[in-house]
Amino acid sequence: MWRTRTQWIIALLLVGGAGAAGAIAQEPVDPEVKQVILRQLAAFRAGDYRAAYAFASREIQARFDVEAFEHMVKAGYPQIARSTHAWVNAGRSTPDGALHVSVRIRGADGTFIRAVYEMVREAPGWRINGVAARPDPGTI
Repeated sequence: MWRTRTQWIIALLLVGGAGAAGAIAQEPVDPEVKQVILRQLAAFRAGDYRAAYAFASREIQARFDVEAFEHMVKAGYPQIARSTHAWVNAGRSTPDGALHVSVRIRGADGTFIRAVYEMVREAPGWRINGVAARPDPGTI
């Protein structure tokens, strides 16, 4: 199942023209989902990786302990690890009940990325199950 979701996200990011946000701009984002994403980004900005880790799904937490999670985010997603702004755009429900949410993020280095967050519902609410990102030189 993980590989299927990953393949879908990669295909989404490869869509030409409108890009990831245009490809999934189907539904407004639930305010609860938006808050989970923005609160995790705020925790990253504060350097509080333990708090950021709490927003990760059980699947992510099973794959990474807090220290490995911090290393993975800093090494693989520098704009997410040190963002200055984020715009949650739109989302799309998947057949398995997950949500794919498009987010535009400005890193502390001034570069922009488009990220697609995979959100899953777990007790007590929505959690982040993965992120795929690509550079975004365009405008909102």
